[in-house]
Amino acid sequence: MQRSDPPLSGEGKKSPLILLCAGGTGGHLFPAESLAVVLNRRGVTVDLATDVRGAHFQFPAREVHLIPSATVRGRDPLSLLRTATMLARGTLKAWSVIGRIRPAVVVGFGGYPTVPPLWAASLRGVPTILHEQNGVMGRANRLLASRVTAIATGFRVLSNVDARVKSKINFTGNPVRPLVLQAEHIPYAAPDTEGTLRLLVFGGSQGARVMSDIVPAAVALLSTDIRARLHIVQQARAEDIDAVSARYSELGVAASCAAFFSDLPVRMAAAHLVVSRSGASTVAELSAIGRPAILVPLPNALDQDQFANAGVLQDAGGAVRIVQRDFTPERLAAEIARLSADPKALARMAAAAKSAGTLDAAERLADLVLKVAAA
Repeated sequence: MQRSDPPLSGEGKKSPLILLCAGGTGGHLFPAESLAVVLNRRGVTVDLATDVRGAHFQFPAREVHLIPSATVRGRDPLSLLRTATMLARGTLKAWSVIGRIRPAVVVGFGGYPTVPPLWAASLRGVPTILHEQNGVMGRANRLLASRVTAIATGFRVLSNVDARVKSKINFTGNPVRPLVLQAEHIPYAAPDTEGTLRLLVFGGSQGARVMSDIVPAAVALLSTDIRARLHIVQQARAEDIDAVSARYSELGVAASCAAFFSDLPVRMAAAHLVVSRSGASTVAELSAIGRPAILVPLPNALDQDQFANAGVLQDAGGAVRIVQRDFTPERLAAEIARLSADPKALARMAAAAKSAGTLDAAERLADLVLKVAAA
């Protein structure tokens, strides 16, 4: 995109330019988008640095910069060399971009795509902020933590942090997108024991095969009376949609399946119970809107970040955490049956989830960004 000059503010003074850095998935882009909206509202110009996956995301930025990046996917020498080479290329590109646009602050939202621009910014002496969305600091963020100016956190408790960087930590919460802030005004209405029970099932922005395997099988184990009450909205991978839809049809269950829901926060607000993974954005949205959930953390993650995220909501009383090895049709059916028979428990869980939310997280993060910019 062609660069334009930042807008003027006040007595002919140019507004600061903030460069946001986020990998091209919803989990990273959504909180960055929320911060961008708040900064734009305050008269601040925003650019975005992302990877090729985020090229077509409708982001409220003046200019989008595509920065080469890579994730560590193997420990063998060849894989490590490829990753290092790509990150080096990205750092050179980011060095050039930062020199051209001269941002007041560079803000990263985690993941390896944020490494090149934050590394380049630190080499150029540009102030930097790292936002850690999860309850456990990830590998890429640990790599950058000693170099950044400040660290913002999505949860009040952050583990896996080097003691030498703890003085940089500022709790802000996880910013949620505008659709979530609209949906949070919708109160939770617990189902009665004979009425419709709306179940929302999803597995993150890329879907999750385990949900397609387990949830229909669990529904098959429920009593006929409970199945008659169910209305299921389920995200599934494109290749699984026909099979999942057919299974629900065989069971006589009302269901709507799709590979992606652009209005997921609205559907979350309409749900009586959510079954999902526990990425940082999902947990932030569940707590902002206030909906009870059964959370299944992504297994085999080196940092076990989703396990920690789900634990925060479970400890608050807003969710049931089930590790994937225990996420069987029998266990899920038992939880659905238990909760469907106890509307008061669902209402308590919804209120507990809501109490764990930080609705002004984007405002808090914007305050920190502008404080660092003015220092």
